[in-house]
Amino acid sequence: MDRVHVVALGAGRMGRGIAHAFAYAGHRVTMLDLKAREKEAADTLAREARVEIEGNLHLLAQLGAMQASAIPAILARIDFAARDEAPLVLARADVAFEGVPEVMAAKQEAFAFACAHLRADALLASTTSTFLVDALRGFVTRPERFLNAHWLNPAFVVPLVELSPHQGTSPQTLAAFKQLLESIGKVPVVCAAAPGFIVPRIQALAMNEAARMVEQGLATPEDIDKATRYGFGFRFAALGLIEFIDFGGNDILYFASRYLARELGEDRYAAPAIVDRLMSEGKVGLKSGEGFYDWRERDTLAYRRDVMARMLAQLQHVGLARQPVE
Repeated sequence: MDRVHVVALGAGRMGRGIAHAFAYAGHRVTMLDLKAREKEAADTLAREARVEIEGNLHLLAQLGAMQASAIPAILARIDFAARDEAPLVLARADVAFEGVPEVMAAKQEAFAFACAHLRADALLASTTSTFLVDALRGFVTRPERFLNAHWLNPAFVVPLVELSPHQGTSPQTLAAFKQLLESIGKVPVVCAAAPGFIVPRIQALAMNEAARMVEQGLATPEDIDKATRYGFGFRFAALGLIEFIDFGGNDILYFASRYLARELGEDRYAAPAIVDRLMSEGKVGLKSGEGFYDWRERDTLAYRRDVMARMLAQLQHVGLARQPVE
């Protein structure tokens, strides 16, 4: 994709992470502070933002992810602008990502201000993790070019970006965001407007359950963390959650859910209706040819080999790969 001018609306943690990610990929970025400040305060914020980004770049270099010689060029692509410079900055923006505090009034003011100066062809996204895109669309003047783009921290490292369009988001806008994000090495996914997007909704359940086990004295925090790193997280770094259901068999989830719900007396372990339906239809996944996915045209032997390769790569990554004793 051609180089674009990206504007981060807000110079906080998310704005800095987005600036880092796009500048790293060769794009020009301006962090625009939308809050009116005295010059000294604005200069301090700009300096703090630059120090944080530069520090993260040096950390990546120290860890072997990049060459330290590239840092000056990356930093040179990042500018900082105060509110009084906004009209000129926004007029040059091809894409703007809003990242102001998670307060509805702050969002409304930021969008009103930005939309007054953005070009008609500019793309606009909110990075909110709190508000649904449907609640924000009324604040923008060209809703067809607007969606939510939820980045996961640290934004300059985590590949995933969850895109949540509203019904009025144009297909061209969604496609443009996906293409842009993929061009900088991100992995965009699309989800309907619902509280929690995909990842926060799943991880909230997992984290609460882990905390509950500590509370109940079932395991130490250290052993729960080992279990999630070397069991739960290990497998789901190689297989997606839904893929894992089909790989092992929906029937396993069906019976495990029934057992846990009965023995623990907790409805939160009950399987959703789709698991029961697939079970009744005999669609238990890879071994039956159908499940959440259609496996009938897949080379299952090659697929199983690929899954094993993914897991072995994870084993190498965590430093636990061993050669057999002869």
